[in-house]
Amino acid sequence: MRNVELYTSETCVYCHAAKEFLSANNIRYTEYNITKDVQARKALMKKGYMSVPLIIIDGKEIRGFDKEELSQALKL
Repeated sequence: MRNVELYTSETCVYCHAAKEFLSANNIRYTEYNITKDVQARKALMKKGYMSVPLIIIDGKEIRGFDKEELSQALKL
């Protein structure tokens, strides 16, 4: 089972699309909402990012929502 982490914000349409894509493919993930969680925002910034979505699959960081790249990373 893959470890999938997803950094999101409330108003990010790409974050919503990423969540829908993962759910549609039955991929379990842990969501860190930077709008609601200050610690999540700090963790995102510590990684060197200021924007979402950030998707981390088994340690591999994917910036933004790219269906093809996600499919390859998840071996779908």
